[in-house]
Amino acid sequence: MNRIKDPRSFIREQTRVKPVPHAEEIRLHVADEAMELWQKTEDELGALGLPPPFWAFAWAGGQALARYILDHPEITRGKTVLDFASGSGLVAIAAMMVGAKHCRAVDIDPFALEAGRLNATLNDVVVDFENDDITTGPAPEVDVFFCGDVFYDKHMADGIIAFIDRILIRGTPVFIGDPGRSYLPKDRLEHIATYSVPVVGALEDAEVKKSSVYRFLPLR
Repeated sequence: MNRIKDPRSFIREQTRVKPVPHAEEIRLHVADEAMELWQKTEDELGALGLPPPFWAFAWAGGQALARYILDHPEITRGKTVLDFASGSGLVAIAAMMVGAKHCRAVDIDPFALEAGRLNATLNDVVVDFENDDITTGPAPEVDVFFCGDVFYDKHMADGIIAFIDRILIRGTPVFIGDPGRSYLPKDRLEHIATYSVPVVGALEDAEVKKSSVYRFLPLR
């Protein structure tokens, strides 16, 4: 069994509330000492097969998407939205803050579910968080689909691209936030915007990363 009996208390104890560097309208519970928390969760939960604490950081791609959503509220206002691999819930929160009708935020990590709920409450928005792998199922019936920082692993990227193709067949626009991860499918992307995003240097290769927002293009 999971040795952390109360995930919410664990998250509160191991994080501090801070504004998102590139989207300061939003506050999140984030790790103060990045590598210390990463090591702690690896030590305590790694043997149980639980993932590292991606939920404890505002990653570059998510920050870029959040900034774009906040600056272009027409993308989500009055619409149903899905934030895939939601992590902290940053993108979902941004969408709801500018008037989305409803947002599903989906992540395979149960700790992301709890962190996301805490962060949504912190920002006075309501988000429907789900702990699930939806990539093998049918395309979700939403108006807009967002995902950030998901192309760092080849196997994962291949599955997500196949999933996105099913979403595109429905005519749903798909927006990607990414700083140029290894398996980003550049030939399938339409560039929309680029930002210089402050990030956690201990986790990335720089203190500031160029991160872009793209629209995913259908197969031709």
